[in-house]
Amino acid sequence: MAGKLIAENRRARFDYFLEDFTEAGIALTGSEVKSLRGGKANIAESYAAVEGDEIVLVNADIPPYAGANRFNHEPRRPRKLLLHRREIDKLIGAVQREGRTIIPVKLYWNDKGMAKLEIALAKGKKLHDKRQTEADRDWQRDKARLLRDRG
Repeated sequence: MAGKLIAENRRARFDYFLEDFTEAGIALTGSEVKSLRGGKANIAESYAAVEGDEIVLVNADIPPYAGANRFNHEPRRPRKLLLHRREIDKLIGAVQREGRTIIPVKLYWNDKGMAKLEIALAKGKKLHDKRQTEADRDWQRDKARLLRDRG
């Protein structure tokens, strides 16, 4: 990923085991692009769902653009993800057979100025997994502090 970050789902790594990352385009309207150019978006509560033979981003919040007046967009409308057929088939298979979830991780501008969404196949974490993740993170922080103070 080489580009300016618009939004990041920081909660995803805490709530899910993320694997198999994929870059997807998003079908956007003009006012949505303008709003994203202003750096306003929230993908924290969003997920990607299978609708027929397409994958759709659900519940991503792109606030209305002030200059668009009556031609504005619906802030939380479902947005089609643009992927190759082989990638779509692979994701649909993982969701239906293995019970995975498709979670958006980052929304960013690529080198050409196109809005891209990094999605990952995810498996939900149980409470004890979340506790273990938090304990590991605390230990890494303490270890770094000890090494910094010692050396």
